[in-house]
Amino acid sequence: MQASAVARQRQLRSFIVAWLGITLLMGALTFAGIYYATGFVNSGGSGDPDAGILPLVNLDGERAPDEADNLDLEGDPAAIAARQQATPVPSPTPRGGAAPAQPAAETKEISEDFQLGIQVQPNADPEVHRIWMGDVRDKLKLNWIKQQIRWEDIEPQPGQYDWGMLDVTLELADEYDIMVMASVLDTPDWAREPGADLRKEGPPADPQVFANFLTELLTRYPGQIHAIEVWNEMNIDREWASVQGLSARNYVTLLTAARDAIKAVDEDIIVISGALSPTGVNDGIGAYDDFVYMDMLIQAGVLDVADCVGAHHNGYNIGPNVPWNNVPNDPTAVFRGPFNNPHHSWSFYSTLNGYAQKIQQAGSDTKLCITEFGWAVSEDLTGTPQNFEFARDNTLEEQAQYIGEAIDLMEEWGFVWLAFIWNLNYGPQAGWDPTDNNVPYSLLRPNWMQSPAYDVIAAYNFRER
Repeated sequence: MQASAVARQRQLRSFIVAWLGITLLMGALTFAGIYYATGFVNSGGSGDPDAGILPLVNLDGERAPDEADNLDLEGDPAAIAARQQATPVPSPTPRGGAAPAQPAAETKEISEDFQLGIQVQPNADPEVHRIWMGDVRDKLKLNWIKQQIRWEDIEPQPGQYDWGMLDVTLELADEYDIMVMASVLDTPDWAREPGADLRKEGPPADPQVFANFLTELLTRYPGQIHAIEVWNEMNIDREWASVQGLSARNYVTLLTAARDAIKAVDEDIIVISGALSPTGVNDGIGAYDDFVYMDMLIQAGVLDVADCVGAHHNGYNIGPNVPWNNVPNDPTAVFRGPFNNPHHSWSFYSTLNGYAQKIQQAGSDTKLCITEFGWAVSEDLTGTPQNFEFARDNTLEEQAQYIGEAIDLMEEWGFVWLAFIWNLNYGPQAGWDPTDNNVPYSLLRPNWMQSPAYDVIAAYNFRER
C-alpha cells in the first residue's frame, strides 16, 4: 500500500507540473497575441507619442524611414535630393478604410486679421514632406499652408477612397501646428455630366455628390482643415468644361451645396469661393474676363454664400503697387503685355482693388482670400516655360521685393483676409524642370538654395502675431 501511495503521489505531482506548464504556455501565447494585435510592436514600444503616426511600411514591403534615419536631412541637400529621387510611396489607407487613428486636432481659433500662408506640394515620402513643413514653420514663420485636393484622385470610383497622401499631409500639418486651406476641385469622370468634355476639368452633374465628398473629407479629418476653397478658376473653359457652358449661376449652386455640407460638419471652417483667373479674355466660351464674371457671381448671390471671395494673381513683370493704367515703360522687358496692351489683369493692384470695389458697391463687407499670388523668376533656371516669358524679366531680388510689397499692401488695404504665396517647393518636386510653369515661382531654387524671399517673409514673423 505504501508503494501504491507513493506512486499515486508521484503521478499527482507530475500532473500538477504538467498542468502548470500548460497554463504558463497558454498565458504566454495569449500575451503575445495581445501584444501584436494592439500594434505595440509597430509603435516601437518606446512610449514615444509620435511613434507609429506615419506609415512604417511601403507598398513594396520595405520599411519606411523613421525619424532617426533622417536626422541629417535638413542640412544636407544631397541627402534630400537622394531621398527625393527614390520617392518611396507610403502605405495608403485602404480604399474605404477607417479614419486615421490619431486623436482629432483641437479647434484652432482663426484670427480675423490679415494672415499669410504658402502653397506646399506634398511628397510621397513623409520625411521629405516633414522638411517642407519645417520650412513653413521655422524658416518662413507662417501659420498656414494651401493644400490642393483633387476629388478625382481621392474618389476615383464611387465610394472608394484613397486618402494615403492626404493622411500624411494633414497629420504633419497638425504636428507642426499649421492651419490648412484646402482647395477642392476636379470631378472624377464617373460624376461628370453626360456629354461633358472629359479632356478638361469640369463640374459634377449633381452638386450634391460633390457636397457628399466634402462631408466624407471633413468627417475623416475633424479639426484639421480650417478653410476650403470651392473650385478653381471657373471662369475659364479648361477648369469648367460643362455642357451648359461657363455659368456663374451654376457655380453658385455648387458653392451653396458645398457650403451647406461644410457648415453641417464644422461651422468654423472658412468657405472661400473659387478664385478667378485674370485672363483679359471675354468671349464667354473659352473664358470670361474676371471682372465680368465677378459681376455675374455677385448677381447670382455669391456674397450671400461665401465667407471669403477667392482671387488669384500671377504678378507678371511689374510690381504689386503699379496700377494697370500707370505702368512705367521698361524698354528692356522681354514680355511686353503690361506695356503694349494695358489691361487690369496684368496688375496685382488693379485686379484686387477692382474686386474689392465691386463687393463694396454690392453693399457687402466680405473680404478677399488670395489663394495664389507670386512672381516668377527664371534667372537661375536653364530655360523658361512657354508663355511665361515674363519670368525672364524678374530677378530673385525683385521676387523678394515684390512679395514684401504685396504683403504690406494687403495689410494696409484691410480687405484681404488670407493670402497664399505660390509656391514653396514645386522646384525640387519637379527637379527644377524649366518647362514646368510652376517652377519659376518656387521659393526653393536649384541646388536647394533658398530664394531671398525667405528672409523677407520670415521678417514678418506671422507665427508670433
